[in-house]
Amino acid sequence: MPVSTGLTALRQGSLSDLLSVLEATASAADEYGRPAGDALEALRASGVLAAAVPVRYGGFGGDALDTNRLVTRVAQADASMAVVLFQHFAVTARLAEHGTQEQRERLLPALGTGRWLAASAWSEVGADEDDPSMWAVLGDGGVWELDGLQAYVTGAGLADLYLVLAQAGGADGEPAAGPTFFLVEAGNPGLASTPPMDLVGVRSSATGGIALRRCRVGDRDRLGEVGRAARVIAAVRECGATLGAVSAGIAEAGYAHLVAGLRASGGLGDPAVRRRLADLATRVEAVRAIVERAGRRDAPDPGTAALHSKLFASEVSESVLAEAARLLGGGAFLRSHPVNRLQRDARAVALMGPSNDLCRDLVGAQWAG
Repeated sequence: MPVSTGLTALRQGSLSDLLSVLEATASAADEYGRPAGDALEALRASGVLAAAVPVRYGGFGGDALDTNRLVTRVAQADASMAVVLFQHFAVTARLAEHGTQEQRERLLPALGTGRWLAASAWSEVGADEDDPSMWAVLGDGGVWELDGLQAYVTGAGLADLYLVLAQAGGADGEPAAGPTFFLVEAGNPGLASTPPMDLVGVRSSATGGIALRRCRVGDRDRLGEVGRAARVIAAVRECGATLGAVSAGIAEAGYAHLVAGLRASGGLGDPAVRRRLADLATRVEAVRAIVERAGRRDAPDPGTAALHSKLFASEVSESVLAEAARLLGGGAFLRSHPVNRLQRDARAVALMGPSNDLCRDLVGAQWAG
């Protein structure tokens, strides 16, 4: 899948260099369960982080089609790093769309140069509405105090800026105003990251938690209106960005390893094997198409199209990798074989939010009586 012509300013040499580093470090990073320093350095230096930053703030002004394609390319080399990149793009896009002029001028240039990496620390509104994991109380002088813990934060401990969702409450027992987003810098003394989780898939995505204890941020760090985080989240579903792009890269990488392995073993001489390969190639091509459509946002309902893309791409990537393992035989079940790692990564993406079951619920809501 080519990088979009909308990112012609992105030097292809830098992207190629990044992919080479990721291909060389992905296996060891998966083994140790943390991203390689060389990989993070290459990501920050590549220029890729600027893809979603508007041109006026020093970026390339890419849209969802551009960023989905870049995420897919990166996922072919290292799915963990692709998830980190996806979250960076997500926060960047939210800031560009919903941030104040002051926030954009202060934060977007750093996100574009690679000096800062962004991460999301939020879940769906309503998931824990009766017992929110993060509270924010407005004090004197327009200063908010955040307290709580957010788990399953991709890039925890790596990111320089976190988009945190908290239940905004009033001071002195006043009723809660509702879920609200805040931009919290990693250097804030009230923020600490927890050690990465020992995941089965996307092991080197630095997925862990962040703890905020009396974390003070100014009102200038609030993203969007107080109590109106749902509006931002609704816009996320319509923006065209999809985790299906990660699954597309995983499926393409798995298929490539399968063809290479069969060629080396002489398995391509079997017509039955070639027919199975043709079926797999068709399914991978279908994944490319549905992810592309989500990024173009030309479906009658772009939000539903994005949900379809995540659900379909992640399920197909799992099935492609399972079939690759069967066709390659015992070798693919060695811990060191890349297909083994890709299978685990494919399963992890299916479980990431919105999980596939939640995608089904959201799509199916249109038929509820």
